Formats: sequence, C-alpha cells, structure tokens
Amino acid sequence: MRISFVGAGNVAWHLAQALENAGHHIVEIYSRDARNARRLVNKLYDTHIAPDLDFAESTAELLILAVADDALTDVVSRLVLPENCTVVHTSGTKSLAEFQQLIDIYSDIPAKTGVLYPLQTFSKDVELSLVDVPFCIESSEAVTEKMLIQLAQGISNVVYLMTSEERRLMHIGAVFACNFSNHLLAISKRILDAEHLEFDLLKPLIRETLRKALQSPDPALVQTGPARRGDHQTIETHLDYLERYPAWQGIYEVLSESIQRVR
Repeated sequence: MRISFVGAGNVAWHLAQALENAGHHIVEIYSRDARNARRLVNKLYDTHIAPDLDFAESTAELLILAVADDALTDVVSRLVLPENCTVVHTSGTKSLAEFQQLIDIYSDIPAKTGVLYPLQTFSKDVELSLVDVPFCIESSEAVTEKMLIQLAQGISNVVYLMTSEERRLMHIGAVFACNFSNHLLAISKRILDAEHLEFDLLKPLIRETLRKALQSPDPALVQTGPARRGDHQTIETHLDYLERYPAWQGIYEVLSESIQRVR
C-alpha cells in the first residue's frame, strides 16, 4: 500500500518505519518542522518531504494524520486530499464522528475515514518493536475497517476493533498507567537529586513494583506503603518535608487519600 504521513513526531517515527518494513511504500512525510520530516525521511527508503498540506497530486492510498489532538482541526482545515484516498488519525481521544465531521466540513473531496490508534508510549530515540503493541481500529465502513485490520496485523499481533468511547476510556486508563506513573518517577528523581542521593537505588524497587502489578489480577491487591498501612505518622513526616515543594505535597496528599479509599 502507498501511505503518506502528516506529522513526524514520536508516533509517526515508529509507525512509518514499521509499515515500510512490512512492505508498504511510504510516499511522503509532512511536518510543520521540516527538520523533523527530514530526520524521518532519512530513515526510510524512497520517501519525499511534502512541502505543505496539499496532497492533491499524491499517489497515496492512505493518509495517516499522526498529530496532536489540539492540532487536528487546523491540519484538516488546510488539508487537500487526493482522489480515492482513505484518511485516518492516530488519536486516543478524538472520536470517529468528530473526525468525519471535520473531513466533511473542510474537504472538497469525499474520503473514507478511520482510526489507527497504537496503545503505546513512543519516544524517537528508544527502539521499540510493535509486534505486541495493541492497535485499536475503528471505521464506519466495512471495507475501510478490513483494510485497517490487515494493515495493523502486518505489524502487530494484537489488533482490536474498538468504538470511540471504548478508545477514549482506554486512553484515560493509559494516562494514569503510563504518563502519571512516569511523572511520579520524575518527581522522585528530582527530590533525591536535590538531596544528592542516587535515584538508581530505587530501580530494583520500581522493577519489583511493576512486576507485581502486572502479574496481579488487580494492582490494588499488591499495594503497599504508609497510606495502605494507615501509617499516619509517616505520612505527616513526609508531608512536613514536602512543604518546600507545595505542588508535590498536594500530589502526595491526593494519592495517599486515594490509596486509602481504593481496596
């Protein structure tokens, strides 16, 4: 299949290379930052940088919009689609109906639409196999749905049909499981750095925490710590120290209260 990308961020970086390795031709890459487009194009075999969002003359059969949710409306409003092209987004929260409405409003050419959402955290400089990454697929048309399923199955063993609402809920869960937990690790490191202590000493603890959580049928069952024990004296000691970091003190309080409620 001939595929073009709008966006050259973390998702496009991994997805474009995986699709090319699966035998697809990545035709063009567009990015508002040409340097990002060039960096990705240099990783691909025969791909060109699109100078703008006018794809009218493109030979792409599929256009993947791998851009931030906040940028999607602006991108679609300036997008010129080629004939007989399917256009999909990779968002965890933008509904298919909203996306189709944007295409209907701004595009002079009718287009089939869909969602190709990889449920994973991506960083350009971190190698990642997509084989076990869940791909959430949605389309209102059977032909497009089948095409996206086959496309995803070519790079992943885990492919799900998922409604917009189900995908939105999965994304909320993903933010808690991934983004928030990583942010807490970042806070932990900054606290220890400020006191000239080694964050590396926590890594065995972090690994064991994640191992237990992933092996348990419910992570709440393996929750430990002062909040789980109801050790209020320790909690107060921690809060006293965190007075120098009011924002983090607030996070500590909210999470401690939540741990005591979730059983």
